[in-house]
Amino acid sequence: MGVGVAMQLGLTEEEYERIIKLIGRKPNYTELGMFSVMWSEHCSYKSSIGLLRTLPRKGSSVLFEAGEENAGLIDIGNHVAVAFKIESHNHPSAVEPFQGAATGVGGIMRDIFSVGARPVAALDSLRFGDLNNGRVRYLFDGVIRGIGSYGNSFGVPTVAGDIYFDPSYDQNPLVNVMAVGVVEHERVVRAIADKDGSPVMIVGSATGRDGIHGASFASEEISEDSESKRPSVQVGDPFTEKLLLEATLEVIRHNYVVGLQDMGAAGITCSACEMSAKGKKGMAIDLDRVPVRESGMSAYEILLSESQERMLLVAKKGCEDRVKAIFDKWDLQAVVIGEVTADGRLKMRMSGKAVVDLPASSLVVGGGAPVYRRRSVKPDYLSKVQELIIDEVPQPDDYSHAFLKLLSSPNIASKKWVYRQYDTMVRTNTIDCYTSDAAVVRIKGTEKAVALKTDCNARYVYLNPRRGAMIAVAEAARNVVCTGARPVAITNCLNFGNPHKPEVFWQFKETVKGIVEASLVLQTPVTGGNVSFYNESPTVSAYPTPVIGMLGIVERLDHVTSANFKSEGDIIVLFGRTKGELGGSEYLAWNHGKVAGDAPHMDLQHEKKVHSVCLQAIDRGIVRSAHDVSGGGIGVALAECCVLDEDRPVGARVQLDYGLVRPDVFLFGEDQSRIILTVGPKDVDRLMNLASSGGVDAAVIGEVGGGNLQINNEISLHVSELAEVFFGALERYMLRAVGQDL
Repeated sequence: MGVGVAMQLGLTEEEYERIIKLIGRKPNYTELGMFSVMWSEHCSYKSSIGLLRTLPRKGSSVLFEAGEENAGLIDIGNHVAVAFKIESHNHPSAVEPFQGAATGVGGIMRDIFSVGARPVAALDSLRFGDLNNGRVRYLFDGVIRGIGSYGNSFGVPTVAGDIYFDPSYDQNPLVNVMAVGVVEHERVVRAIADKDGSPVMIVGSATGRDGIHGASFASEEISEDSESKRPSVQVGDPFTEKLLLEATLEVIRHNYVVGLQDMGAAGITCSACEMSAKGKKGMAIDLDRVPVRESGMSAYEILLSESQERMLLVAKKGCEDRVKAIFDKWDLQAVVIGEVTADGRLKMRMSGKAVVDLPASSLVVGGGAPVYRRRSVKPDYLSKVQELIIDEVPQPDDYSHAFLKLLSSPNIASKKWVYRQYDTMVRTNTIDCYTSDAAVVRIKGTEKAVALKTDCNARYVYLNPRRGAMIAVAEAARNVVCTGARPVAITNCLNFGNPHKPEVFWQFKETVKGIVEASLVLQTPVTGGNVSFYNESPTVSAYPTPVIGMLGIVERLDHVTSANFKSEGDIIVLFGRTKGELGGSEYLAWNHGKVAGDAPHMDLQHEKKVHSVCLQAIDRGIVRSAHDVSGGGIGVALAECCVLDEDRPVGARVQLDYGLVRPDVFLFGEDQSRIILTVGPKDVDRLMNLASSGGVDAAVIGEVGGGNLQINNEISLHVSELAEVFFGALERYMLRAVGQDL
């Protein structure tokens, strides 16, 4: 095979020469295809791995360093661990939204149960373009249906997520899915092949031609040719995946497994080379034994297929018949296709001929895969967009009208239209996913729960990548704190444009620095995640979007705290400082059509103090509700507190001290590190003393009660009007859109 073919497969001339040096000869076509997928950005992280290694990846609760296993594992005590991970399925969802999103759910679930954990929750972090665009509406609807269809059928609750809309995502939707599972320590399984002679088995579905070169497809920009690559999108079957889950956990329970890995991107190729390289072993595989569902498949197609619901399982020697019997019981295939070898080489045969003979390490990161340090340059646009003269932003003539307009923004309004399509209560572990700042899921058999949240304000990252990334980590942590949980670890999905562009790589580098800084201060190590580059098209680049998936631990179920106001007469207290920061705010973007200014100030040490005092107050049982102040500022946060409990909305009388800050900037600015809490009248002094001793600014700002939300003299609106706008805006938007589409 020559360099021309290599370049057609996405490799560079230099990479082709590197392959020849590594293996001592020219690769054949099948081998070249394997290198093309394993050395793609999606699999090798060749442009990002150098920076990813700077992330804090160790902690007292972290069982394995980030990237070592299929999912991160956090010890929560009682010999129980929580597995969690987030990944992207952006490019497939851009050309086939339903299956792209559905198989994204299936893939991340396999990552969870391949470490031995039973999945207990799913979250989705989604970005779409302007809903006035018919194509965007098609993508939005398809993705939501795909997530719901797979998750609901598979039987895992979709409990949380975040959804934002911005024209930068018009042609580049982001579909990031996070999954969470629970496993006892002794049943954790590693993705490794480290015992000579162990049988290598393929379990689950048969192999077809769907998804071939899916990893390569995810490593290039969306263009007019993308539609022609629809065959690269896999087709999922959640009912088969459910059977695969049960069969897999059963063979693990019987201790028949040496190692296990999901066949996701790059299929058999990825699983075989990564498991072998980790164990410093090799594999000899007979491709004629691989169950296929299409006739005439070549070795190239079998090795690169990304057909769903398949796993590569290394069984204990002598246990292969027992493994097969269990999978037979679940009506699934389990076939021995080879064995682990001591020579460190991947050797594949088909029709009696050798088709692959490569060092396993040559294909993987840390072995032969290249690592690049891309050139980075600060983008010119920053000096322009960061300019914001507050006096040039007109003040509202009618604050109530401006407030309702802001509340109707698709980025602020309730996502009820979305989450009512998801089963949130299957398996009956979900404690809260509607009225809390993060979803809370109980750990059965214990008094503990996990709080789960995905978050990222990409507008902040666009305006200031390092600070925006810090805010993403801090806000995700603040959300789990408001439920009564201690933040313990994160997973991340870093969505960026073309890394060959110096301005894009600068954004990426600064973002990683921001995550490092925040994670170190907040003590939330990174357990793993995903990098998705090339989220751009010839006409538009998606905002840099580093989605943070946060895991928090609730030590006692009676500590679980929701955001909604509870009782007439409760006192409202605001934690944190309000200087009046309008840059990057939803108010500026939605009400005034401006994306400008700097991202809000972030003092990580102060943020940590706010978390600590809030958790102390919750632990002492004096907090009735807790809600962080984020998109839309204090005004929106107060409205949400009033109406989040749809069955029992309640008003509030609030008096804010604007000081020298303009009323609209104070009300709708998005200063960080702020939380709205309520306590009973007798506990106000205790809360204020806690705040004072913890170094946190705190102020009594009002009282719960009545039928209106009254804020100074600027806003007076009945809670029914607030609820109607908040819960109905997105649905009305979609109904109007359907009418337009018809």
